[in-house]
Amino acid sequence: MTRRETMGAAGAALLASASGAAVGIPLRKDVQVFGHRGASALRPEHTLASYAKAVQDGADFIEPDLVISKDGVLIIRHENNIAETTDIARHPEFADRKTEKLVDGERQLGWFVEDFTLAELKTLRAIERLPKLRPQNAAFDGRFDLVTWQEMIDFAAAESLARGRKIGLVPELKHSTYFAGVGMPLEDRFLATLAAHDYTRRAPLVIQSFEIANLRYLRAKLGRPANMRLMQLAIGADARPADVVKAGGTLTYRQMMMPAGLADIAGYADILAPDTRSIIPLGADGRLAAVAPVTADAHEAGLVVMPWTFRPENYFLAKNFQSDAGPAARNPAGSIAEIRACVAAGIDGFFTDDPALGRQALGTAGFAGEPL
Repeated sequence: MTRRETMGAAGAALLASASGAAVGIPLRKDVQVFGHRGASALRPEHTLASYAKAVQDGADFIEPDLVISKDGVLIIRHENNIAETTDIARHPEFADRKTEKLVDGERQLGWFVEDFTLAELKTLRAIERLPKLRPQNAAFDGRFDLVTWQEMIDFAAAESLARGRKIGLVPELKHSTYFAGVGMPLEDRFLATLAAHDYTRRAPLVIQSFEIANLRYLRAKLGRPANMRLMQLAIGADARPADVVKAGGTLTYRQMMMPAGLADIAGYADILAPDTRSIIPLGADGRLAAVAPVTADAHEAGLVVMPWTFRPENYFLAKNFQSDAGPAARNPAGSIAEIRACVAAGIDGFFTDDPALGRQALGTAGFAGEPL
């Protein structure tokens, strides 16, 4: 039996024996828990409150998404359009800056971080992006300001000292091709911050992107330092990375996750981070189907596999793990069961909006260790 066939058989046996409870799944102590935008199921994303909760709940790594201000400061927001995650719509002084832009092929209306200085952005406050699903987070609207990447590094360094363990950082460079196109490339600014801070020279650091060219550039500049890894994000679809589209290429994420594509990724990155449904797809009934070959294939190529993102609300869970409490209901047991299914399929780590549930799924109360 090949490794892929063995993995598929194990996954099939798992799903046959587990109907929501993930019975008999062997737990792995070495699996890494990444706090997705902090503990964003419990606090508004990308706030220091969210990151503090993730660290408290045992995340090995905390994730900041990086965009850039008008005056060249790296800011932590999931997108450069800040209409949904800040209170900017309540600031009449910025009403005239609402505009429409084409970002990575998507036309968007809103306010964009690159049109504001850091001082202006610091007058804004974070709001919950998913208020209907996470009303408890919306209760924190207006309490926290926007965080810079440098502030994030200082925060992680302080928490590391306070807790006596290294706290990994997993920054994502957002919209690299777009920002380069408007004369505000991210990569060299980002590299300068790594060189400027003691913590980023020695702490576990995983740098991620949905694009390819920026990761290749970073690999050439950084080499392979012991504390850093590069992560290729992907999604099981026929969409193309923004840099591929810009160059007129045809390579899709689906092709990237085939054996030949994975071998190419291994030439410049260390980690494959696909969406969770690429690990175990959903069947027509919305329940988990057979384990896909991508994890075994990525391992054969020498890549570590760390999918995104496990979320604890029924809305995001496979049907076989949902409760009958409605789509917005928190379902910790269902989330734990779904994480365990993917761990049994061979993943090496994962992103979760609720790191405490990730720890429970692994049966570990604390830090797993250095990055894989």
